[in-house]
Amino acid sequence: MTLADARPGSAAGTVRHRGSVPEDEIVEIRGLRCTSLRRTVADVARTASFEAAVVIADAALRQRCVPAPGRYDEAAAESFLEGVRGVTAGFAHGRARADGVLAFADGRAQLPGESISRIRLVELGFRRIRLQVEVDGPRGPYYVDFALDDPGAHAFGEFDGTGKYTDPALLAGRSGAEALDEEKQREDWIRGTTQRPFARWGWKHIDTAAGLGRRLSAFGIRPL
Repeated sequence: MTLADARPGSAAGTVRHRGSVPEDEIVEIRGLRCTSLRRTVADVARTASFEAAVVIADAALRQRCVPAPGRYDEAAAESFLEGVRGVTAGFAHGRARADGVLAFADGRAQLPGESISRIRLVELGFRRIRLQVEVDGPRGPYYVDFALDDPGAHAFGEFDGTGKYTDPALLAGRSGAEALDEEKQREDWIRGTTQRPFARWGWKHIDTAAGLGRRLSAFGIRPL
């Protein structure tokens, strides 16, 4: 909670921040007064860990700048980020940290695990990383989370959360086994038609860059 200096202390279960929020940076959501998306991204980017802040910034950009699968509105993304930078410029604390987060943010990341994966890939030394890359499929386009285009890598990669095999909303009437079989057929098609290595990883592999590095090395994928 953000409170004016004159307000009383916070109740149990809340964290109090002293300060003020202009009315144009306040929105109401389900009866609660909240900071706007722009202000929220700015505050998190200034104060949270790099990982947490990138996850939030990516999610905000995804909400604002991905009108359809495979499409990303670069102009809208830059406009939103400029608005966030305008907010952070008014604070003495955390501006440099926020600049780093905003420079890294990319709304093409569809899940928090993809955001963290991208951080780990950069920590490993990958520099030519494309997100949500389209590959022609037998019945329409497939989208792959990562294309690693560094010399010596030339591979595809995907963060594979368990939700796609267990969440009824994502299964869309299929069983988990059916979803897994479809994923295997999709992966085989992509690998066979592109002749690029294809690696999958999950949450247990992205705690550290070294963990993801070991996973990728098992598929012969390394940056030069």
